[in-house]
Amino acid sequence: MGKARLEAFSDGVLAIIITIMVLELKVPHGTDFDALVPLMPSLMSYVLSFLYVGIYWNNHHHLLHAARRVSGSVLWANLNLLFWLSLFPFATGWMGENHFAPLPSAAYGFVLLMAAIAYYVLQRCIIATDGPESAVRRAIGTDWKGKLSPVFYVTAIGLSFVAHWLAQAIYVLVALIWLVPDRRIERAIHDGAS
Repeated sequence: MGKARLEAFSDGVLAIIITIMVLELKVPHGTDFDALVPLMPSLMSYVLSFLYVGIYWNNHHHLLHAARRVSGSVLWANLNLLFWLSLFPFATGWMGENHFAPLPSAAYGFVLLMAAIAYYVLQRCIIATDGPESAVRRAIGTDWKGKLSPVFYVTAIGLSFVAHWLAQAIYVLVALIWLVPDRRIERAIHDGAS
């Protein structure tokens, strides 16, 4: 099975997720900076979630570019990832509207954790479909970011009930870690083509 439909569908879902998140932002009732102050938690939540969706989109693009084939298990694993990503607007809105309160912050972390696990499962399904010599397997290597992120998310979920600002700092830290360009897949594809 080809991967073009999977890529197109996934891109469409991610675009809708971003659209829903931005539509949830409220317009300030005033024209000065003071009118923005009550909306800052929602705006900051949106920026963080937009960053996460962008990171997933970028990594998903590279992952599918490296995949040779798509199997039924890859399709279902991709749907699982999209399901968890589709909860970003809900978790983002709940956390922002409630000024990073403990339970909404923990729920946000849970969605991040489940999306990370789903991405890992998608990687494994692609490797199983393409075989042990696949470009994805070569590229992933030790995958320290992929292993460290869930640990950070679990830590942040627990910290949400103790020091929610620290949980938020961890969510930002993980996003910043992933924001640094990762060229592993591009290198693996190039090395495999040589």
